[in-house]
Formats: sequence, C-alpha cells, structure tokens
Amino acid sequence: MREFQLCGLGNALVDIFVDLSEEEFAALAHQQGFERGTMRLVEAAEQKGLLDRFKDREPRLVSGGSVANSTIAFSQLGGSAAFIGCVGDDRYGLFYKTEFDELDIAIGNPIIVNESTGTCVCLITPDAERTMRVCLAVASHLAARHMDEARVKNADWLFVEGYVFANPQTGQGAVREALRLAKKHGVKVALTCSEAFIVNVFGDGFREALAQTDLLFCNAAEACAVVGAQTAKDAFAKLKGVVPSALVTDGPNGAYVRHAGVEAHVPAFPCEPVDLTGAGDMLAGAFLYGITHGIDPRQAARAACFLAMKVITQVGARLHHGTRAFWDECLRSGTAEQP
Repeated sequence: MREFQLCGLGNALVDIFVDLSEEEFAALAHQQGFERGTMRLVEAAEQKGLLDRFKDREPRLVSGGSVANSTIAFSQLGGSAAFIGCVGDDRYGLFYKTEFDELDIAIGNPIIVNESTGTCVCLITPDAERTMRVCLAVASHLAARHMDEARVKNADWLFVEGYVFANPQTGQGAVREALRLAKKHGVKVALTCSEAFIVNVFGDGFREALAQTDLLFCNAAEACAVVGAQTAKDAFAKLKGVVPSALVTDGPNGAYVRHAGVEAHVPAFPCEPVDLTGAGDMLAGAFLYGITHGIDPRQAARAACFLAMKVITQVGARLHHGTRAFWDECLRSGTAEQP
C-alpha cells in the first residue's frame, strides 16, 4: 500500500466569488469585452480593478484551482491525497496552506517567500455561469524543481492539470518532470484538459503528456479539440485510439466512460444549476476515488455525476460538507446504476 492514492499537480489558486446581476455583467461585457463563461489570464492590476469595481460587497474566499478541487473531493470522500503547487507568503497563501492542512492533504511546504498567491475572480451570474479572471502570480512559478519525488512515488495516481501547460517555460517542465517520476515509480497518470484552448494553443506540450497518460478527463468541447470531432459521442469513440481510459462529460446529456474493460454512457442527474463552477473538478475527483476503491467504473461515473449535480446546485466550486454522505446515498439507493 502506498501512502497516497492520489497526488494532484496544478495551479494553487484562491477563488474569490462575486455575485453579479445581469445588468452588472452586461455593463462589463460592453465596457471591457467580457465574454460570458470564459476564463482569461490577467495581470494583478486588472484583477484588482475588477474587485475594486464591486468592493461594496463581501467576496467569498475558497482555496481552489482545478486539480486542487478534485484532490479535495477525493480527500473528502475518504481517500488519502497529496498536492503539489505554489503559493505566496501573503494572507491568501497562508489561508490556502491552513485549509489544506485542515483537510489532511499532504501539501508539503508550498509557500514561496516574497511572492503573491495566485487568485481567481469568479463572477457568478443568475444563469449559473461563471466568468473567471485569473492572476496566476506565483502559481505560474511551478517548475520542475518543485516536483517532490517522495509525494509522487508514494501515490497510486498522479493527476495533472491542463492549465499548467499554459506556462511553457516553467509549467510544462514541471509536468515533464512529474511524468518522469511517475513512470520511474510505476504511478498511473490521469490528465485533465481544463479548457479547449489548452489543446488548441499549447497542443505540443499537452499531446506529449497525453502520450504518457492512462486516463483523460475532458468535456465535450475539449474532447472535440483533442481528436477533431464534432460531438462528444464521436470524440469519445475517437479517443479510444489515443488514450487507454477516458471520461468525457457532455453537460446535461451525461458522460461517456471507458476504463478497465468497461465502456458506457452514464445519464446526468436533472437539476436547476445555480453555479457551474467546479462540476468537472468534482466529477474527476469522485471518479478517481471510485476506481481506486474497487467501485465499478460505470457506478463510479454515475456517483461522480451525482456529486457534480450537488456542486452546481449551490454557489462555489466544491462541497464543504456532506460529500461522503451524498456518495454513499447514491451507491446505497441504486441510483449509481444506469436507469
């Protein structure tokens, strides 16, 4: 038995949630060209200007980052987890480190002195969409030298975040070193696309990693970008020749899963979404928990969809309580079986 069942690798960001009315977002879209539901990297000054614009309300802070959210979900379900990322020695970084320690996730010493922690301003509109403006700050410093061989080699799975490829100088080196360590120690590799633009803009680095990947997570748009397909179903079929295992989500249409000899389409759980932030992160973390704990991949995907539904019917990228209870409820009631 290895010490960790999962070791996440990704951008360590503190999410800052701000609720906007349709009128407020429309004004932003008109003045600054905001496109609903997108993620864009910005400089600190632009992000500060955005927060200053809505300083009349109290934002909510949550430790996050895509794979960090998945790792948290994995831990909440009862899995043993580690995470590799960088934060600064400011109040956001101390908040991040403290929260991970409380979650019992082995984060080591991620604090870089005299640097600012990466933050993600999430603008939430009434249609449940989130529009994100990210200042990576020290998160973008994540490099090969930060790869902790002890945490990687003592994990069953390494889970790599697609957003890390957006920094060719440091991030892609970090991924290469992590993959080298994983292969050296027989650690299985999972990879998430994060967004279609990662595949489209940083495709060389992404495909280099994909060639060494055991399990790929992506949504319909990302899957289509990887294989040049038009639909999630067609992309899922084409991925069979690219990566051994895959889980392709298709929003309200459910998900396609292929793993350990199982291939299936899993329906989604109908709901009225409040905030779409973190649905894919929860699904990935929950599915990884399932397959590392002897759950049939079809049931694991269905239960992961159930937890993703729970995430999007509240505000925020993760569940702060009840994660394990919801998982058990889904498996116990039989709703994890395909209807």
